[in-house]
Amino acid sequence: MHEFTLHPQLAADTWHIASLPLCDVLLMNDANYPWLILVPRVADARELLDLDEDDRTRAWREIDLAAQALRDLFTPDKLNIATLGNMVSQLHVHVIARFKSDTAWPKPVWGARPPMPYADPVVTERIAGLRARLRSSAA
Repeated sequence: MHEFTLHPQLAADTWHIASLPLCDVLLMNDANYPWLILVPRVADARELLDLDEDDRTRAWREIDLAAQALRDLFTPDKLNIATLGNMVSQLHVHVIARFKSDTAWPKPVWGARPPMPYADPVVTERIAGLRARLRSSAA
């Protein structure tokens, strides 16, 4: 068993939003979509099945918090929630707010268009809004 460390690709592609009891909540650095990634801080976890029953329950509660934050802040037409891990095997859950007007709709976001990194002050405002919403939901 190893100590938990965030996969370097996730660290390079995201902004840290919050640390919930189990998961770190990250904002994908792609302004095309409001896109959160939750990473349970469990060493060597690759699948949800790798979490014990209590942590799986906790993970789903935290995924719900993230999804609700995106719903409240952005009013999307759909929320996509997925664990893929084909490129980054470390367990992580994508929570993406989707809109009928986004360029990938109705297809998956992967490969639809190149990522568009956030510019300042947009990323600062987005991070602040998400942190505030997660804080109020977790209370």
